Amino acid sequence: YLSLLIIVKWCTGSKADLYHIMIYMFLSPTDDLGENQLFPGQKTAQLVLLLLALVSVPWMLLPKPFILKAQHQNRHQGESYVPLQGEESLQAEANHDSHGGHEEFEFGEVLVHQLIHTIEFVLGAVSNTASYLRLWALSLAHSELSSVFYDKVLLLAWGFNNVVILVVGIIVFIFATVGVLLVMETLSAFLHALRLHWVEFQNKFYLGDGYKFSPFSFSSIGDEDDY
Repeated sequence: YLSLLIIVKWCTGSKADLYHIMIYMFLSPTDDLGENQLFPGQKTAQLVLLLLALVSVPWMLLPKPFILKAQHQNRHQGESYVPLQGEESLQAEANHDSHGGHEEFEFGEVLVHQLIHTIEFVLGAVSNTASYLRLWALSLAHSELSSVFYDKVLLLAWGFNNVVILVVGIIVFIFATVGVLLVMETLSAFLHALRLHWVEFQNKFYLGDGYKFSPFSFSSIGDEDDY
């Protein structure tokens, strides 16, 4: 939603404060947007997004345990033991062999497991969103450094009406722009983005399960041949 707001702001040239929109979307969702309104129906769209976010929490928590319970009950419907005179053990053994055993379903355990996953997902969504805001902070720092170098170095040197001071000021401004804004700031943004991809973005779909990697080795082939 924030990415959409940024694109709309670029296209319309609006003076809306995106900080204000995103913060008060959660703190005061029913307040009037005023000059921060970027498109018609924005307030309604934000309320719908908030309701979807709230509904998604019980939606993640409750349906899966009940669905698994229903599937388990349907799978083991015909596995009841029917006692017959003189044939109790034979009937039980036949039922056991035909169905491969009756797995016990612990509804409470499944519910707690799903609760843990839901809490992890919600906390991860909040913390990951806060982590991505560091890129916003980097852009603010970049703009402030640019204005400082321009105002306190270039314009200050220009105001002395001295050629030597002006040349020195231009040289300092060039080195500061290249060294700080182009090299250090670019490296910092690259490292932060790399860390965000590795930690926050990758945990959305990566699971460290599977089997242990076993590298190719001629000695292991020899050991297998011995067997």
